[in-house]
Amino acid sequence: MHKISIIGTGSVGSTIAYTMTINGLASEIVMIDINAEKAVGEALDIKQGLPFCSPCAIYAGSYADTVGSDIVIITSGIARKPGQSRLDLAQVNVDVLKSIIPEITKYAPDAAYILVSNPVDILTYVFTKLSGIPEERVLGSGTILDTARLRARLAEYYSVNQHNVHACVLGEHGDSSFIPWSVANISNVPIESYSASMKNVKVSYPPIDHSEVEEYVRKSGARVIERKGATYYAVSISVCHLCKCLLSSVDTTLTVSTMLHGEYGIDDICLSLMTSLGRKSVTGKLILPLNNEETAALRHSANSLRNVISQIRI
Repeated sequence: MHKISIIGTGSVGSTIAYTMTINGLASEIVMIDINAEKAVGEALDIKQGLPFCSPCAIYAGSYADTVGSDIVIITSGIARKPGQSRLDLAQVNVDVLKSIIPEITKYAPDAAYILVSNPVDILTYVFTKLSGIPEERVLGSGTILDTARLRARLAEYYSVNQHNVHACVLGEHGDSSFIPWSVANISNVPIESYSASMKNVKVSYPPIDHSEVEEYVRKSGARVIERKGATYYAVSISVCHLCKCLLSSVDTTLTVSTMLHGEYGIDDICLSLMTSLGRKSVTGKLILPLNNEETAALRHSANSLRNVISQIRI
């Protein structure tokens, strides 16, 4: 029996609720939005399909209804508009989050909190600093979506099952993210050696183009938005997987955004590392053996985020 509350019922929030329902992840889902009627409509639409799903109480509610939540997912905020700077978006969504924090933490002080709104690393930092919730129960969705896109691209490139691809994206969920190629592998074989290691196949693979793959990962969101106006399916699947891991008693490693305390020489910033997740909390960080160039890229990402934080009002 798990209770999950979702704040924000736009495309992402409502798709998370839908995905969660058809996967049977929660027995109770509370949907909250400043537009109360929108929340009612989204909850009702999903509820009417429940006869074909696992039993679940899903309804629109208020902050008071979040009492007893195992997980609270925050998707509130605005999307970046054409011509709007990243800094402007950060300040607007930080202000939205600051109005939410005292309302939600009052009723759900024991929940794990997942920040999904962008810029997710900045908002995770602000929530960690202002909420009073222990750090191990605050995380941003970070680069789990970037990592999923990377694994999907590499699986497509090598015509292999995505579950056999072990590669990740670290750092900011944004322009300064990077792929640590030195630890990427397929079925325990380093990416660079995979083609030569595959015998008795009629297909040959050209050398992997790192820059092309990195460009694909960074631009995937923009390409989807260009064609359909928004992205919400892949991020919703990713967040639901994250919830599944947090509700499990077995630790799972994912690239989520959390507060750093000296890892790779980085302190007092939230960004994505390979992180161990257990029952409703972060249980540790996996320090990958990054090379010097990759460590420098991670520190550059941290500095990019720190520059934004220095210019916003928290």
